[in-house]
Parts: sequence; structure tokens; C-alpha cells
Amino acid sequence: MTALYVDDRYRGAHGIGRYAREVLPRLRPEWRPLALSGSPHSAFDAFRPLPALRRSHALVYSPGYGALLRAPRQVLTIHDLIQLRADGFEKLKFAAYYGGPVRRTVRKAGLVLTVSETSARDIREWLADDAVRVINAGNGCSEAFRPDGPAEAATDPYVVFVGNIRPHKNLDVVLRALALAPAVRVRAIVPQREVAEAAGRAAELGVADRVEWLHGVDDERLAALYRGAAAGVMPSTIEGFGLPALESIACGAPVIHWRGCEAVAEIVGDRGWALESAQDAAEWADALTAATSVPRRVEPPPSAHDWDRTAGVVSDALEEALA
Repeated sequence: MTALYVDDRYRGAHGIGRYAREVLPRLRPEWRPLALSGSPHSAFDAFRPLPALRRSHALVYSPGYGALLRAPRQVLTIHDLIQLRADGFEKLKFAAYYGGPVRRTVRKAGLVLTVSETSARDIREWLADDAVRVINAGNGCSEAFRPDGPAEAATDPYVVFVGNIRPHKNLDVVLRALALAPAVRVRAIVPQREVAEAAGRAAELGVADRVEWLHGVDDERLAALYRGAAAGVMPSTIEGFGLPALESIACGAPVIHWRGCEAVAEIVGDRGWALESAQDAAEWADALTAATSVPRRVEPPPSAHDWDRTAGVVSDALEEALA
């Protein structure tokens, strides 16, 4: 019988960490942890020995993109291909990693999982291999994110940004827009290690007193922040899914986003403001002002985004691979 092992090192306050936290406990097939140390995101990790695998027909599942070349077979969840659009040395590094260990692992398994139709299309084009099945398992929305519940108290209207300071998250356009929208405040949830740099940029733009930097926020507090907000703001230029947008509208808060980011636009639909430009601070300032001047609530999305459903699709794929 084929044994299923899981690389359970994907932890943290980020999209893949949340995905792993929600999906792994819900998997139907019985599995064992690989019990590996180190980071699954290191390129050198791909070549490490796997002492836990004593069966040549074992199957490994990873909720992220970290390939393990010594696994007999490994099913990956590739959330997006954003790293292939990096610049300079980073682009070369990721091109080599995806073109080597990741592509080899996916083709060997004949199967890869992802989280949206946008990412599924990108992965099919990148692989250029009709023998590999690309399955969109979707993404879920935790029960904490719902319209009813406590809302964050605020004396002034604010919008919520959840993300980081990587270029594709495009936080800078929000900070530049804030300089043109003096009645608006932002509550920004970013990793603690990035707060100082982000706060420095806000100070350069003269908006430091209107940005509250938060980190380590749990789901209940984040849901309360969304409920108290005039809007969520997700200015990303590229995403594989766009979980903050889903969580915002699930709490009834509309989302301001760039219409060119397909994965986010797919989630938001007409529940917010789709802007023409990703970089025009004046257009973003107008949207921020409109959102905070006449606050509105939106209907939560249909129940298609459900962690039980996502884990069920992943389980179906793994059970087929185990057979």
C-alpha cells in the first residue's frame, strides 16, 4: 500500500501558511509528517535526503511549491507563478528553480494543484505539457470572516490593507494616495520585520500620522478590523488568489483594487471599486475618499470558497494518486 507523507513545514502568517493550517487537518487520507527541518522555500532543500521515506512507492504532498527531488513522487500545490516575474538576479534564480526541480517534480507526478483559475491557466502555459493534470482546488475563507460580529471602533473612517511590502503587493500606491486624501486613515497589517521600512516610507510621504501598523493579528481581530472599515484595499499587480479581498467582502467590506489583477477581480466582482490604473495615486485617492465618505456594506460571496471543499478536492486528488 502506498504511504502518504506530508511536508508540514509551511507555517506562518502568509497565504501558504494559512492554506496548510486549514487544509492539512482536513485531509481524508491518513498521512505522516516528513518531520523535516529547515525551510521548504530554500532551493537547496530540493536536494536533501529524505530519511523518513522507507518505501520506494511513497507519495509526498506539499501545500506549497517546495520540490523534493528524492521523493518517489510528490504532489505540489503551486499557488501562483509570481516569482517568475521578479527582476534581475531573483528572476534568474527562480527561473532555474522552477524550470528544474519544480517542473521535474510536477511532470513526474503527472499532477499539480493550485488555488484559482487564473493560476491554473498560468501553470498550464508554463508547463506546456498536456500529460500533467492541473487541478484548481480553490481556497477557503475561515469562519471568523462573516458580516455579524464585533467591529473595530474608530473615530475616523479607515481602510484596511493586509499584505507585505513586496513590489507586487503595491502598498506604495496606497501611501501616495493617502497624501492626496487627508480625511482617510489606513490600518495596515504587515510582517513585523517590515514595519520599520514601511513606516519610513509613510514618513517620507508625510502620512505617518494616518497609518497604523499592525502585525500578528489573529482571525477574530482581523475580521473586526474589516467590519469596522470603510473598505479593504488590495492594490496588488499580480496574485494567485487574493485571500484578503475574499476575507474583506466576507465581512461586508467592499474592496478597492486594480482591475488588471485578474485573480482579485475574479473574487471581488461588483463588490467594490475596480480602478483603471495600478499606479495613479490620484485615482486611488478618489476611491479612498469615495469609500470613506459614503460607507457601504456588500453581500458576502457564495459559499464556493470553503476550506472543507478545498480539502475535499485535495483529498480526492491524493487518493487517486495513492491508488
